[in-house]
Amino acid sequence: MTHTARRIGRSLALVLPAVLVLSGTLAVTMVPWADTSSSSQILTASAEDVSVPAKPRAAQDVLRDKLLSELQQGEEPGDVLTHLQQEVDRRPSLAEHCVGIARALGRAAVDAYGPTKAQSFARPVCDTSYATGVASMG
Repeated sequence: MTHTARRIGRSLALVLPAVLVLSGTLAVTMVPWADTSSSSQILTASAEDVSVPAKPRAAQDVLRDKLLSELQQGEEPGDVLTHLQQEVDRRPSLAEHCVGIARALGRAAVDAYGPTKAQSFARPVCDTSYATGVASMG
């Protein structure tokens, strides 16, 4: 009987530490306050060279995202188009990107309002780019 107990004890002495380490690791990764959706981003970020600064976003990308956000938050497309025109007037370097931004706004307006209502907000900002964006979705 003591021989069997000794074998069980030896087996536990070998297996138990591995089980404790693995269960502890899993417990740490599965805590409720851990954001499991970004775990791959955390691993990716730790593998990258942190001395390289992030590339600044282009002004037109920042403006497009800001205006699309305004539209998604319920601001009327006519007001958002006015904001686009004001930004282009304030920063003429954005004029070459106005067409693409207005088209994106037109497509987003169709998603939010449907083609008929989205078309009713059309303004002569960047020629007819907004209307072209609406038409491409309608």
